[in-house]
Amino acid sequence: LFIVVIYGSISGYEGGKVDEIMMRIVDIINSVPLTLYVILLMVWFRKSDGLTNIIIALSTVYWVSMARLVRGQMLSIKEQEFVLAARTIGVPKHKIIARHLIPNAMGPIIVSMAMMIPSAIFTEAFLSFIGLGVSAPQASWGTLANNALPGLVTYPYQLFFPALAIAITILAFNFLGDGLRDALDPRLRKG
Repeated sequence: LFIVVIYGSISGYEGGKVDEIMMRIVDIINSVPLTLYVILLMVWFRKSDGLTNIIIALSTVYWVSMARLVRGQMLSIKEQEFVLAARTIGVPKHKIIARHLIPNAMGPIIVSMAMMIPSAIFTEAFLSFIGLGVSAPQASWGTLANNALPGLVTYPYQLFFPALAIAITILAFNFLGDGLRDALDPRLRKG
C-alpha cells in the first residue's frame, strides 16, 4: 500500500515523461499473467514454502491497478486551488504530495484496497487448489478443497465447508468495500 501510494503519487503529480515511463512499467507488469508469476517463483524458490511464493506473486501483481487509481486521483487533485496555492508559496513537491494530495485521495485508495482483498483471497485459494500454492502441512481453504476431491461422493461436506468459508469471507469483504465506498465517497452523500 505504501509503495503503491508513493509510486502513483509521483507518477500523477510529475506527469510528462516521468508519468509515461512509470505507467509503461505498470503496463509491462500487468501484461504477465499471475499464474505464470507463481510458476516461475515455484521454480526459482524450490526450497521455500508455497505461502512465500504466493505472497511474492500477489504483491508483484496486485499493486498495479491501485497504482493507476492513485495516479488518476493525483491527476485530478493536483489541479485544485489549494495545491496551486501551496506551489505559489514555494512548498516543495514532496510536501505537497505528502500533506495535500495523499490525504485527499485516501478515500478511494482505502475502498480499492478493501475491494482487492476478496480477489486476493480467491486467487490464493485457487492456486492452492490446483497445487501451486500452500503445500499440504499448512492450512489453506484451497488445499482443504483439493484434499476433499477424492472422497467427494462419500464425504461431500469436506468440500462444502472450505467452499462456504471462502464464499462467506469474500462476501463479507465485498460488503465492507461497498460500505466504505458509501461512507467515503462525497458524491454519494445526500443533502
